[in-house]
Amino acid sequence: MEKKILNSIKDFSLSMYRKNFVGIFHGSISMRCENSSFAINKKGTIFDNIKDDDMIRLNYQKDYRWHDASVDAGIHLKIYQNILEAKYVCYAMPEFCTSYSLKRGLIIPRDYFASKLIGEIKVYNPKDFKTWYDRADEEICQYFLDSGSDIILIKGYGIYTYGRDLREIIKKIALIENSCKILYRSEQI
Repeated sequence: MEKKILNSIKDFSLSMYRKNFVGIFHGSISMRCENSSFAINKKGTIFDNIKDDDMIRLNYQKDYRWHDASVDAGIHLKIYQNILEAKYVCYAMPEFCTSYSLKRGLIIPRDYFASKLIGEIKVYNPKDFKTWYDRADEEICQYFLDSGSDIILIKGYGIYTYGRDLREIIKKIALIENSCKILYRSEQI
């Protein structure tokens, strides 16, 4: 994998870890490569110190390497196969927006930046968590295709987003999380 891109993923992963957007057991980040392949973090990756061997390159055709990849690899694959503008895909579980999603069907940002740059965010309800990973790849990708949005906030699960620029993806997650913090704190006053 190109060293510059890997270093960029390392830097953004550390930032996301420090903000508690990703952790040891939740979160994934990937990038589309050439020839029907993508690179994604492995299972159990600790995002505060990603090393070269914490990332794995997978072909769209599943093989033995898929056993070492993040449990989210199938979701990332489905997005890459169906959404051409997806160069990067990220799954994060920020505390405030995930918590806020448990009691809301729609998040309406009241802060300037999120309201201008993101707007309202519909909360997707996966309903049955027992079968979620069996359905997640299809439902997340279909949501993106149907809604035209590049962000999905899933009730009690977290955020998936994709884009052409990793910095913009992380910025969107941070805007949503900060907006949910502001909403939460404003309700406490």
